[in-house]
Amino acid sequence: MAENTKRVSLLLKISIGFIIGIIFGFAIGPVIPSSPMLGTYVMPFIDLVGKIFLRLLMMLIVPLVFSSLVSGAASVGDVHKLGRIGVKTLVFYFVTTAVAIVLGLACGNLFQPGVGMNIPGELSASAREGKAITDVILDIFPSNPIASMVNANMLQIIVFALFFGVACILAGERGRKIADFFESVAEVMYQVVHIVMSFAPYGVFALIAGTAAKYGIAILAPFAKVIAAVYVGCIIHAVLVYSFMITAFCKRSPFWYFRGVREAAITAFVTRSSSGTLPITLANVRENLGVSEGVSAFVLPLGATINMDGTALYQGVCALFVAQAFGVPLTLSMQLGIVATATLASVGTAGVPGAGLIMLTLVLTSVGLPIEGIALVAGIDVILDAARTCLNVIGDTAVCAVVASTEGDELKN
Repeated sequence: MAENTKRVSLLLKISIGFIIGIIFGFAIGPVIPSSPMLGTYVMPFIDLVGKIFLRLLMMLIVPLVFSSLVSGAASVGDVHKLGRIGVKTLVFYFVTTAVAIVLGLACGNLFQPGVGMNIPGELSASAREGKAITDVILDIFPSNPIASMVNANMLQIIVFALFFGVACILAGERGRKIADFFESVAEVMYQVVHIVMSFAPYGVFALIAGTAAKYGIAILAPFAKVIAAVYVGCIIHAVLVYSFMITAFCKRSPFWYFRGVREAAITAFVTRSSSGTLPITLANVRENLGVSEGVSAFVLPLGATINMDGTALYQGVCALFVAQAFGVPLTLSMQLGIVATATLASVGTAGVPGAGLIMLTLVLTSVGLPIEGIALVAGIDVILDAARTCLNVIGDTAVCAVVASTEGDELKN
């Protein structure tokens, strides 16, 4: 009971930090230019606190993911079972991503966010070229796993960790000793996660206060329809799709599920990084939902890298927004092309802040929409990024719970 009270207390502190940060940021934002004290001392200090918290989270990712995946894969004890879990995970991830894109297109058609803007096309924006699908597939496999760890290339780390974990199974007793070592490393990393999370309320306050002060309420007005379409779509996807999955496969109430992952959802919303939120996500599904280490250590790191439901939904809304703003008709076949392109491109999208904007470049190019449309979305991307990252992480945990249930895990009530 004491541990549950402690968790609720931490969530309450994070929520309070989030709310106070928004109020504080909106309040001081307009007066920063006229206040040397705020501009020179207060805001840089707040920005420093937020960046330190993000760095602490990023510090955990590589050792936590690698040790968890190796011990998780080895703990399965059966290569065939590991393959079965992998197939289930990929199927659920791709299906929910495709549904999210369709929902995003539906919200775009419903809200009509770009209608009436009549932009002739003078905008310019710098954007990175999207990768070809063959390059995305090739980039999955590391040529140097150490370099992959140094560069925090998560997909390559996952692939190497899975090979390493499977090899521990095949190596028999000697491999078991290596697996036990990485299991101990993983347990130590979980404790480091708890230490870092004790600073979460302050980090959340700093991050959201800096964002609110920088962008203010005014940025919401011109693009209210785009923001509304993305947020409404994310809420509908979470409430309908994930609730159905939890009810149908886990035989649990959606309230049980959302209550169990709320810390991860709030952290994802604020940090705008599904990879940075991964330590909290792992802790939530294990401690609150009862998912086993063997399932969570495989499903969640993979999800943080390839499962981008929120980002995919955002692609659908923004593609329609750009098409409407520039007066380009988007046919049904073009919209189906967006579904296919965004689903495949999500595999190569990094789980870091702003990555969805890069992915949008690929989607716009694939259906012949003006690349200048990126400039329209870039101004409000930070607001959209919070919602889509939150949904990305919620989607990871939903699939994790479903896969665990189908594998016979005894989930908590």
